[in-house]
Amino acid sequence: MKSYQKLTAAQPAACRLEEEGAAPVPSGHGKLAPWWVGSGLLVAAVLLSTVTVWVLRQVSGGWLGPTAPPKCLVVPESRRFDCYPERRVVVTQELCESRGCCFIPSPPLAEGRQGVPWCFYPPDFPSYTLESLNQTALGVVGLLVRREKAYYPRDIQKLRLDVEFETDTRLHIKITDAANPRYEVPLDVPRVMKRAENPIYSLNFSWDPFGVVLQRKATGTVLLNTTVAPLIFADQFLQISTSLPSRFLYGLGEHRDSLLHSLDWNTLTLWARDVSPTESFNLYGAHPFYLLMEEGGNAHGVFLLNSNAMEVALQPAPGLTWRTIGGVLDFYIFLGPDPSMVIQQYQQVIGFPAMPPMWALGFHLCRWGYGSSNGTWQTVRAMRNYQIPQDGQWNDIDYMDGYRDFTLDSQKFSSLPSLVEDLHKHGQHYVMILDPGISSTSPNGSYWPFDEGLRRGLFLNTTQGQPLIGQVWPGFTAFADFSNPDTHQWWLENLQHFHAHVPFDGLWIDMNEPSNFMDGSEHGCPPGELDNPPYTPAVLGDSLSAKTVCASAKQKVSVHYNLHNLYGLMEAKATASALIQLRGKRPFLISRSTFPSQGRYSGHWLGDNRSQWKDMRYSIPGLLSFSLFGVPLVGADICGFSGSASEELCTRWMQLGAFYPFSRNHNTQNEKAQDPTAFSPAARTAMKDVLLTRYSLLPFLYTLFHRAHLQGDTVARPLFFEFPQDKATWELDRQFLWGQSLLVTPVLEPGVDSVTGYVPQGTWYDFYTGSSVNSSGEMLKMSAPLEHLNLHIREGSILPTQKPGTTTEATRGNPLRLIVALSSHATAWGDLFWDDGESLDTFEKGDYSYVVFNVTQNIFTSTVLHASTEATKVTVGTLSIFGVQKPPSKVLLNGQEKPFSYLDNQVLNVSDLGMSLSQGFSLQWL
Repeated sequence: MKSYQKLTAAQPAACRLEEEGAAPVPSGHGKLAPWWVGSGLLVAAVLLSTVTVWVLRQVSGGWLGPTAPPKCLVVPESRRFDCYPERRVVVTQELCESRGCCFIPSPPLAEGRQGVPWCFYPPDFPSYTLESLNQTALGVVGLLVRREKAYYPRDIQKLRLDVEFETDTRLHIKITDAANPRYEVPLDVPRVMKRAENPIYSLNFSWDPFGVVLQRKATGTVLLNTTVAPLIFADQFLQISTSLPSRFLYGLGEHRDSLLHSLDWNTLTLWARDVSPTESFNLYGAHPFYLLMEEGGNAHGVFLLNSNAMEVALQPAPGLTWRTIGGVLDFYIFLGPDPSMVIQQYQQVIGFPAMPPMWALGFHLCRWGYGSSNGTWQTVRAMRNYQIPQDGQWNDIDYMDGYRDFTLDSQKFSSLPSLVEDLHKHGQHYVMILDPGISSTSPNGSYWPFDEGLRRGLFLNTTQGQPLIGQVWPGFTAFADFSNPDTHQWWLENLQHFHAHVPFDGLWIDMNEPSNFMDGSEHGCPPGELDNPPYTPAVLGDSLSAKTVCASAKQKVSVHYNLHNLYGLMEAKATASALIQLRGKRPFLISRSTFPSQGRYSGHWLGDNRSQWKDMRYSIPGLLSFSLFGVPLVGADICGFSGSASEELCTRWMQLGAFYPFSRNHNTQNEKAQDPTAFSPAARTAMKDVLLTRYSLLPFLYTLFHRAHLQGDTVARPLFFEFPQDKATWELDRQFLWGQSLLVTPVLEPGVDSVTGYVPQGTWYDFYTGSSVNSSGEMLKMSAPLEHLNLHIREGSILPTQKPGTTTEATRGNPLRLIVALSSHATAWGDLFWDDGESLDTFEKGDYSYVVFNVTQNIFTSTVLHASTEATKVTVGTLSIFGVQKPPSKVLLNGQEKPFSYLDNQVLNVSDLGMSLSQGFSLQWL
């Protein structure tokens, strides 16, 4: 009997890879007791399960059907791995047993809910055998053989196993066809030259059936155990399952969900789709990566480098099953051991995010339905009139002529070039939308983008070699093939032509799943196993071509079946490159569809949300998930895209949205305006105030983005990233942190004037007043009138802030105010990265300043570790020190006495410092 088992540190592994790098040594042939029972409990489990089935049969009127074989009865419900995951199929006993699986019906659930699979793998279901295992310079290579065919067509009899011990905290496991090449994701990943010397993990194998067991050395925790269910590797169905060490799992996007996923028979589908964010649907992007918190506070992550349609089935065992319909099984495992390090290690593989220009971190305003360039201009002027901060003005597709890319409505948007010129004069920027669908219906010779794309052969083609024609906003369209390098040049040339007339600063690429108002094409999709595969994951619409192009469409690199989830990434890569060539500055780009490594080229917004309180709440787990995915420049449409926002909702949402890393208010057509100038004076003032707060924090936010670009730190992060030992933080997704030290607690409910939020253990200071809050790690009720957003600074941190202006350009020249939040030991630390805010590769070229701030023993020091001319243009004006226990008798700046103020809430303020940022200084209080 081949049993799927759980190997623990106490059990003999079939093959243990010793840390010293010795050859793997078989230790027995790996046939152990079923993993869900100890061998001594087997008979008792069978008897108990039989009695349970008999009892259920009596109370349910006998609907359970014939008694299942004993080998099936020993499998607990939570550990039943689905053998018949097909949707829209009523799984009968006959269908199930035709696959060689166990059939035990369970009570039906409410409509739309999944439950315990009725058809599941028995312990002896045939799998692969590990036939050989040999050392390589970086790890091991093995041969896997399947002797009995599985139930999907063209299953592959012999597989190659490659294991590379890439670093002490990163393991790479790849399983592919041993004989024939298969499609692999064209993503640049690091190539290591030597094997890790002191890995913090140990890897064991089961030979028959084949399985991988990965443990954390320090704790013995089993992180992966793929022996729990059979490996299946057919041409268009690849499946591997694992046990999980806890239920605390995050990631696996893009979905609308809580940050922490439910493991209660929850299937998450990854297939890029244009649909308004809705629970349980596959959304715009695909991110096959999860982060898992282990009991005790350690964390690890798993990345499956695969771009095919995929689903991940979660179950309460706890366990997880990856199912994909193409490519290879190419896993990277990141050992942390804390969650922040896991995300850094993940980005070492997929690439660190680009450094955005500073103006990208200002406030942006957009709507579909301004109606004209003059209507757009009117909103810009109103914002200036009320002195409300704004850096970016955007237009949706209504600026185009007939919704065609690279055109301008000469009637309604004739003054757009003048508007853009005016924006630039005021230190502001212009961003416009682009779609990848190129209108195909203009008279021959009248629309260069299509004519030239057709001439060069740059569009997705049908299986017959003709451009695939779908339908998007302009009507019938062809779709640019961004997998073709020649398309990048054509895209650049189109942008050059338009930029010469309208000198835009950034681009917003939408509809790039790619979206199609038809299913497939104007002629549908051809028969065949690309458009109708043997297995279709649980995609919205039940078809790979639902509201997108045919999976059989031909692209330069491969078929769309393989490349669909990469479409947005490839367009972003082409667009970022074009922006650099056009402007010679850092590109600013926001994309709807995303894939791992997206952060290298663009940010992301969370799509076409609604003006509802629920949508505002869901935006927080949305932005935190994208922090996990290496896309720190992320936000939702503030106040909601569709529907009309009430004044209260929009005020609260502007407060939250002022702390999205990417902050944009966007609205659809035919709804009332929702920019700050559209509301009452009280609401408008509240919105203006919170934007001024954001602008005051730009030096801090910009430094966080530098750390993201340099080493993969998150910008907005969940509380558990900073407090992984505090299990109370593991499920929190109604609050978040900026960096390590700024806690944001927004109001997310209507009709309230207070908010309850979790305050981790320690001293926290009110951002506005400096008053302290001492917490034991507890939920605290905070006053939150409509004009107030609760912000708290963590003890031991120093935040660089600046007197805010109405643009980032105006703000940059203002004096700095350094806010010091003393720890219980009267220490604090902070830093500041500063450059010109827009030039390419300033860090890499050394054109930046980096300053470290420190407090110890009542002495504040500013130390310049790297200097550039930009720092000479900025002064440190004020030092505010929170938590000074007693009034000082005097304050010395570089040894010279300085006036100061001291407040009853233990805040020390020293103003008019006038110190250049480029020069170090010290300040002492006695």
